[in-house]
Formats: sequence, structure tokens, C-alpha cells
Amino acid sequence: MATKQKSRMFRTRVDLPADRREKLMTLLNQHVADALDLYTQVKQVHWNVKGRHFLSIHELTDAFSGEIIAFIDELGERVTALGGYVTGTVRMAAESTTLPEYPTDVIDGMDHVETIVERIGHFANSVRAAIDSSEEIGDKDTADLFTEISRLVDKRLWFFEAHLQGEGDNE
Repeated sequence: MATKQKSRMFRTRVDLPADRREKLMTLLNQHVADALDLYTQVKQVHWNVKGRHFLSIHELTDAFSGEIIAFIDELGERVTALGGYVTGTVRMAAESTTLPEYPTDVIDGMDHVETIVERIGHFANSVRAAIDSSEEIGDKDTADLFTEISRLVDKRLWFFEAHLQGEGDNE
């Protein structure tokens, strides 16, 4: 369950009022925590997947984990650009993440895919909500960052979900 981190603010010439920057920093730090957790869960799949789909899932998770690291950095740098302090250690993320814990009894490739799809979907929906929140707060730059992340996460969600879909699998 997410806990509120005490925010630290530094002087900046970014012309957003301090109260709005603080809201943005809270939003961004939450996504740093969730993205760090997602990264480790994707690596959990990468290291532990077994079965006939091993190679495709192993390679897909390897590519996605690298992309996650890149946008964690972008989120953290946006916090500091707004004059904030990033709460980005593994322990800080563990205290704040909103993603469910990854089960240790998952072994088969398709079971891993099903499990990680739930986590990616949770994160993707949260990022989409953060776009709206950033716009409501009045920061198009942060909304743009979340939009960029959303596009990438939705694409990867599609790649993972495609493993679970087939003929006659319509809504």
C-alpha cells in the first residue's frame, strides 16, 4: 500500500507555483516507485520463465526492462527539474508501490505472461490517469512525459497480451 513520502523542495526558476510542483512531485515519485517495482517484476519473469515460450518471453522481458529503466530516469529527472527530491531506492519503492506483489509460485511461461500483464495493465492505467492529473495541475511538460511513457507501456502491454490472445478470443 502506498505511503506518503515527505517531499523536499529546492529553489527553482520553473514558474509553476510551489503547491502545484509539490503535487506533481508526489505524482511523479509514485510512478518512480511503481516503475521500479514493475522493472523488478519484469526481471523476475525474465530470470524465471520456463516452458516452450521461454525464448520469446525472455527476450521480450529483457527489452521491456531496459525501456522501463529509461523512463524511471526520466520520471526522476522531472522531479528534480521541478525542484523536488526523488524517493527512488528499492526500499522506498517497496514502501510506496501500488502494484501487487509478484507470486513466487509462477513458473510456466504463459502463467508468467498472465501475471505480468496484470501488473503492466495496472501501471498503464495509472500512467494514463497521471496524464490527466498533470494537465489538471497545469503542467503540460509532465503530462507530455507521462504520454510518452503511456505509448511505450501500451505497446509492450499489447506485445505481452498477444501471447494470451487467439482466434475467437474477442471481447
